[in-house]
Amino acid sequence: MGFPALAGDLLHGFVSTVEIVALSFVGALLVGTLIAVCRISPVLPLRAFGWLYVEAFRAVPLLVLLVLCVFGLPWIGLTLSPFASVVLGIALYAGAIVCETLRSGVRGVPLGQVEAARALGFTFGQSLRHVVLPQAFRVMVQPFGNVFIGVVLGTSLCAAVGAQELTYATKVLDIQGANPLVTFGLAAVLYIAVTLGSGYVFGRIERRVRFQR
Repeated sequence: MGFPALAGDLLHGFVSTVEIVALSFVGALLVGTLIAVCRISPVLPLRAFGWLYVEAFRAVPLLVLLVLCVFGLPWIGLTLSPFASVVLGIALYAGAIVCETLRSGVRGVPLGQVEAARALGFTFGQSLRHVVLPQAFRVMVQPFGNVFIGVVLGTSLCAAVGAQELTYATKVLDIQGANPLVTFGLAAVLYIAVTLGSGYVFGRIERRVRFQR
């Protein structure tokens, strides 16, 4: 197999990986924020639901969750493409990690600011939206970067359920006779580039918001 064809297949898989990472991470932020709000809610059933969600999804390996999303959802009448299924699975899994990360940031918000918001007549939701969550997100930028890197590395498991991302493309090339040292070596370089690049970006964001606090 020539290098142009090899590079083209790897590039296609890399683009799919980037798409999965972007959609999964955004979904994880949304899910994690919602679950974090439930966990700190004064309403007991919501707190119980948030605790149960986090404990359940942190106790299930990501690969098992991906298998359930890809092959189990059609059994209940919800048919999604492999791409959408793995995005959903990673978002739900990483959402539990985002929840606990954000909850740690909420604990770091000075209690006096929360009490001041209550004194001004803010409701629980208004206090979260205008006082607590903005500060928690700023404090947790770097930990969110670690979650992002975890999502990047987690996408490699998508190859086991047939999602056509970078690791899947590498396995196909290996089956077609390409040198596995070359294909997996190039895949490793691409993963390293994404993780190092994302670490740098989140570090820049963290320094910028630090000066704004």
